[in-house]
Amino acid sequence: MMKERSERHFVGRCARRLVSTASAFLLTTVFVLVACSAPENQNGQANAGGGQAGATDWKAVGQALGKEGSMQPGDVYKVSLPRGDLQVTVGGVTIKPALALGSWVAFKKMGDTTMVMGDLVLTEDEVSPVLTKLQEGGVEQTALHNHVLRESPRVMYMHIHATGDAVKIAKAIHDALGLSKTPFAAQSGAPAGGDQNIGIDTKQLDQLMGQSGKVNGVVYQFSVPRAEAVSDGGMEVPPSMGLATAINFQPTGAGKAAITGDFVLTASEVNPVIKALRDNGIEVTALHSHMLTETPRLFFMHFWANDDAQKLARGLRAALDKMNIAKSQAK
Repeated sequence: MMKERSERHFVGRCARRLVSTASAFLLTTVFVLVACSAPENQNGQANAGGGQAGATDWKAVGQALGKEGSMQPGDVYKVSLPRGDLQVTVGGVTIKPALALGSWVAFKKMGDTTMVMGDLVLTEDEVSPVLTKLQEGGVEQTALHNHVLRESPRVMYMHIHATGDAVKIAKAIHDALGLSKTPFAAQSGAPAGGDQNIGIDTKQLDQLMGQSGKVNGVVYQFSVPRAEAVSDGGMEVPPSMGLATAINFQPTGAGKAAITGDFVLTASEVNPVIKALRDNGIEVTALHSHMLTETPRLFFMHFWANDDAQKLARGLRAALDKMNIAKSQAK
């Protein structure tokens, strides 16, 4: 009898252990499955299929647009479409695409949709056909204006905005630009970056500007973000989607450079920056908006000069000092 009770007790204890082990295994399995199904990026956006799927999505966008892009800060996919087909002159200076003829389109995922912004460089006769086709494809225009003065031939800049399916938007933009002579093929030229000598002292420009620039072809470029966050339609817009002050130097010989670009300003900064530029011999060529519903309200001021590069850098720095720029960028 005692032996039978002992055997029953042993069997019961084994059964309880087996049930406990099975329960622990099931709980662990459920935990792993739940964890694997959670959003994987830090922005709380679901990336179904993981990082490789995200990369594939951008590849499809590049294919729909007709040209591959690259990732920029802020998880922005940006495609550059320089108008290397145009021969534009200003005051005897032949404009390089990187100075003032660079079309671009930028994409950023926002939850289950994508925000798209861009700036399209167009000749006057291309404006209406491209605008009409964009409207048919659901891509909005937020600005249409000049950037420089006295250029030949006349060039216009069309800012665009859309939200929705990235591939469909890219296809709509491709179809619209197909009505222009915008090149989609990669263009030859000096590679971006590096320490190549472009005819001006770029290290000295960095010191005078309090910023770090980069070489793009034969143009030296600065990109200076604002300190505060900017949103459009309730969505935060990274500086890489056209909200950083752009300053470009194109060498014109004997230490001189042609400069242009745009300052990104709040209303209270507009006139102090105008004064700083004019006090330093830099011409203001346009003042306008690029967006419709941004917060805070921003104004974009374009400029032009062709003079001693270091002299111009001092004037541009004086203008930057009137702005609320990201202090981490300044040296």
